[in-house]
Amino acid sequence: MPADAQLAELGITLPEVPAPAGAYIPAVISGTHVCTAGQLPFVSGQLAATGKVGSGADLVTPEDAKRYARLAAINALAAARSVLGTLDRVTRVVKVVGFVASDPAFTGQPGVINGASELLGEVFGPIGAHARSAVGVAVLPLDAPVEVELTLEFA
Repeated sequence: MPADAQLAELGITLPEVPAPAGAYIPAVISGTHVCTAGQLPFVSGQLAATGKVGSGADLVTPEDAKRYARLAAINALAAARSVLGTLDRVTRVVKVVGFVASDPAFTGQPGVINGASELLGEVFGPIGAHARSAVGVAVLPLDAPVEVELTLEFA
């Protein structure tokens, strides 16, 4: 099923891409690839959550962070669509880079970024399988718990 139709089947509406918060653009085409800037888990212009991921009081749970990684991936797809016109042009998800603002004791970054990876599998099927990095960091912009960027191949 084409990606745009699959998104509709999943009940996902891609948001409008907000203006950049710095000196960058949300996505850029180079040859047959589109690379997105890092995307945060914004919903209707607001961060879904802030803080570090881990176990304990005042921390974002890994389960919640996984949902936020999915949201960030949805925003990255919106950025890609903004330059491609349609996600039906995507022929391969090449790479996902996910950053997790982590409590020093937290080592479950791959499980958090699975939220993004699983979404891409749902949307693109077999061509959604990709290489990936899941990196723990001390802090992310605006105190977001996760950030996701994509590299997609297209025709």
